[in-house]
Amino acid sequence: MSSIVLEQVAKSWGNTTALQSIDLHIAPGSFCVLLGPSGCGKSTTLRIIAGLESASAGRVLIGGKDVTNLPPAERGIAMVFQNYALFPHLTVGENIGFGLSVRKVPKAEAHKRLADAADLLGLSHLLDRRPGQLSGGQQQRVALGRALVAQAHVCLMDEPLSNLDAQLRQEMRAELRELQQRLGLTVVYVTHDQAEAMSMADQVVLLHQGRVEQCATPRTMYAQPATTFAARFIGTPAMNLLKLQGDAIAGSDVRVPAPAGAVWLGLRPEAVQLGAEGIAATVSGQEYLGADVVLRCAIGSEHITVRAPGQQHAAQGAAVALVWQPQDMHFFDADGRRMQ
Repeated sequence: MSSIVLEQVAKSWGNTTALQSIDLHIAPGSFCVLLGPSGCGKSTTLRIIAGLESASAGRVLIGGKDVTNLPPAERGIAMVFQNYALFPHLTVGENIGFGLSVRKVPKAEAHKRLADAADLLGLSHLLDRRPGQLSGGQQQRVALGRALVAQAHVCLMDEPLSNLDAQLRQEMRAELRELQQRLGLTVVYVTHDQAEAMSMADQVVLLHQGRVEQCATPRTMYAQPATTFAARFIGTPAMNLLKLQGDAIAGSDVRVPAPAGAVWLGLRPEAVQLGAEGIAATVSGQEYLGADVVLRCAIGSEHITVRAPGQQHAAQGAAVALVWQPQDMHFFDADGRRMQ
C-alpha cells in the first residue's frame, strides 16, 4: 500500500490556471474520490499524479518517494480510463496481459497473474473473446484486470463507470469498492457523480475552480459542508440556502438563531417536515418521485425545498406549516464560509 501526497501542486497553461496550489494527503489503502463539476481540475489532478501532465509548481510523492519528475512507467501506478482503451483486435486475455508482455515479464509469471486477475473479476470464461463481443460491464472489468496484473499499489480511475447504464453502474460501484478493500489498493477515482463519491469513498476531495473546496469523509461532507458550494453540490435535492436579513429569513418575519454576520441559512430538504403547526409557507410546485415527493415552497421572498414521504400531497398554492430542528440549521457568511 502506498500513500499519495500533493504539496502545493499547481498547473497553468499561459493565462489559464487549472489548479491553484493543491495540498492533499491520501492515506495508503484508502479510496479517495476527486469530485466536482466539469472544469474544476479533478482530471488534471489525476493526470499529474499519473505523470501524464507535469505540474507547473509543487511536488508529488507516492509511497514517500518524490515522483514529480518521473515518467508514468516509473511511478508504480496503474490507470483505468473512461473509454477503457481496449485493443479491439486482441482477445480479452491478450488485452489484460498486454502490459506484461511489453515489460517482458516471464511467461509463467505473466500467465499466473493473468489467471488470478481473470478469476478475481469473473472473466476466466471470456479470455478468448474480443472486446466487441462483451457488454459494457465486462469491458470495464477487462480494463480493471489490465490494471490489476501490473500489481501496482496505486490505481487511478478516470470516470470508469460513466459509459454504463444506471443499474450496472450501481452494481459496479459495489464491486469496485469490495475489490479495492480486498486487495488493499490505494485508489484515486475521478467523478462528477456525487452518488459514486458518497457510496464508495473513504475520503472525498471536492474541487471547485482549481481549488480544494473541502476534503472530508462522505458523512462529514454531508453533515458539515464547509462552504455554500459544498452545501449545494452534495445532497439530492441540494441543500436549501435561504438569504437572511439580520436574523430573519429575507422578506419574512421568521427569525432564526443566526450568529452575527450570517448571510445564509442552510437546511437539508429532508430535515424540513410538514407539521400541523410551524412556519407558514406556500406551496409553489411539487415533484412526485414515488417514495418521496419534493415540494417547492415560499417563505417570504425565499424558496425552500421539502423532501416529504410520497403519500403526502399538497396542491399548488396551498398553505402549509414547516418544521425543522435547531441542530439542522447551517449558517454561512457573505463569502460562503461555514459559521456553525
